[in-house]
Amino acid sequence: MARVIAPKLSELLGQQVVPENRGGAGANIGAELAAKSAPDGYTLMLATITNAIGASLYTRLNYDLVRDFATITQLATTPHILVVHPSVPVKSVKEFIALAKARPGELAYSSSGSGSAAHLAGELFNSLTGVKTVHVPYKGGGPSMIALVGGEVSLAFATMPSAIGYVRAGRLRGIAVTTAQRSPSTPQLPTIAETGVAGYEAGSWYGLSAPAGTSKEIVARLHAETLKVMALPDVKERLFNAGFEIVTSNPEQFAAFTRSEIQKWGKLVKAAGLRVD
Repeated sequence: MARVIAPKLSELLGQQVVPENRGGAGANIGAELAAKSAPDGYTLMLATITNAIGASLYTRLNYDLVRDFATITQLATTPHILVVHPSVPVKSVKEFIALAKARPGELAYSSSGSGSAAHLAGELFNSLTGVKTVHVPYKGGGPSMIALVGGEVSLAFATMPSAIGYVRAGRLRGIAVTTAQRSPSTPQLPTIAETGVAGYEAGSWYGLSAPAGTSKEIVARLHAETLKVMALPDVKERLFNAGFEIVTSNPEQFAAFTRSEIQKWGKLVKAAGLRVD
């Protein structure tokens, strides 16, 4: 997402925009760095659903996702996709549930880290179907997919952008998507809910924020220019091909959405008894 947006935003702002990946600790390392940066518009954060989940998952955080950030706009959403290694003998959700129930605790799923959206998507699936798959966290979406392709684990509830290339290349088998509606990127794949898992819905979102205290003028400029970028035909095409669905908003709407997501995922974290020190 950042690599697609940054060059276009650089052109509109007349300033070089450089994506800096600070992975680790469930996205908290990057978020803390952004939260403590000067509120001058020169440091932004590409916020994700993982940050909202982390607000409840971690017992101690050195930042607050609501208090320490000035929201700019939501950028996009993406479904997750239930993918399995080709060696796993299933081609549908029903077949997968039957296999998992026959082999409780034997099938492992990878994620980009404890508390990530991919992790919670798996926990939700276990909860609603009564199966017992084992979560194996990795340090990012890339390592998670490499582990699955290499056969270290059997499946993943991966984000569409991280998995779609492997599915198209035949290196992983796509079973279903996690959102309420089918994805335009993979219309042939059913949703998990429509295959009989009533109430199942999960996905990821992305948005842009600045450190709290950033002036309204700067936020307004960044908002206006970012929306111009998201409307560019080549940006829309590249993001669509990667599995993203563009969804923009104003700062107030994104702030309200962030609060609602913290509340929503906080309930699941509590119900599942998940905590990370």
